[in-house]
Amino acid sequence: MFQPEPVILRKYADLLIKFALGGGEGVQPKQTVDLSVPDSAKPLLPELVRAVLECGAYPKIHFIPTEVDSVFFQCASDDQLTHFPEAYKRAEADLIDHRVSIIADPNPRELQNIDPVKIFKAMDSRRVARDWLFRKEQEGKFTWTLALFGTSAMAKEAGMSLEEYWGQIIRACYLDFDDPIAEWKGIQREQDRVKAALDALAIESVHIESARIDLTVQLGKNRKWLGGSCRNIPSFEIFISPDWRGTNGKIFFNQPLYRYGNILRNIALEFKDGILTKATAEEGQSVLESMIARKNANKIGEYSLTDKRYSRITRFMANTLFDENVGGAFGNTHLALGRAYKDSFPGDQSLPTDAEWENMGYNDSPEHTDIISTEDRTVTALLPDGSKKVIFKDGMFTV
Repeated sequence: MFQPEPVILRKYADLLIKFALGGGEGVQPKQTVDLSVPDSAKPLLPELVRAVLECGAYPKIHFIPTEVDSVFFQCASDDQLTHFPEAYKRAEADLIDHRVSIIADPNPRELQNIDPVKIFKAMDSRRVARDWLFRKEQEGKFTWTLALFGTSAMAKEAGMSLEEYWGQIIRACYLDFDDPIAEWKGIQREQDRVKAALDALAIESVHIESARIDLTVQLGKNRKWLGGSCRNIPSFEIFISPDWRGTNGKIFFNQPLYRYGNILRNIALEFKDGILTKATAEEGQSVLESMIARKNANKIGEYSLTDKRYSRITRFMANTLFDENVGGAFGNTHLALGRAYKDSFPGDQSLPTDAEWENMGYNDSPEHTDIISTEDRTVTALLPDGSKKVIFKDGMFTV
């Protein structure tokens, strides 16, 4: 079975620990780093530990057994589904300064026959722990990053050999360069330039138009564009948390979505005054309906664009982390149904009250699902003086 060369795993670990964490600054001495690694990604774990130790920091290893989730969801009672060890999780949230989470799925369809409602119950019971870390992140005391370790099953889902699949990971993360961190710093500088140019326009709304997309998204006041924060490796997208109340029109997603152990294909959504009025999928309709039935999951929390010039991902990867960053002929656009990123607020995120977040149109939901289109499209911005400006065309930003 194919496995990346040791030098690739070493570069990968260094990129995650010495660059991605800390928002591009890397881990600092005496910080604690939670390493959440599935057993199917075991070859990467020693390199992650080595990189943490070289930074003078403390590794906390969370080694995750795979292929037991289906047993849990099949057998767990409601009480067991919602059990939350609050004292343990509170102590963990207080302890860690950073977290690396590795995706390495040995069976992407393991939960295909599980009622999504059972999964939602378990997720919702743990939301308080996520909220603790969100607040800590807002205070600048916690960072995280997410990365992919290819498995044979994931490669098969994407229609590739494992070596081909890893080839996409290696290229996407610039691990074929002598110094991947230097390459990513260059990408980060360009992302910062684009974000500054978009912010300077003070865009009121964007209109996305293609053969099967005719959608207007209101951005709203008190917003800034995001990207290049290293929270995901790779991450080429530039995105914003819009005012959900000003979403109108229709959008079709030509990329499959893997969610809750299921695959959803050819999703089409229609919005009126921010509310989802129609949602269809040629495959996975019941899962889609269960998902959007969750609190505020019938509203959007994110709008995103990826410029094809920076992404080296050229194939469907059957995983949202990579698929929402695909380059190819036209880059991609994606919406997230559900929770908004409060990082999009340009001021101190710890100051607004819940009522103020709501008044600004930042959606709050336990759901956050990105759905992707790679169709050729033009994105036109409406500016404060009533003029319009094309900001994205032919798969590239024009600012």
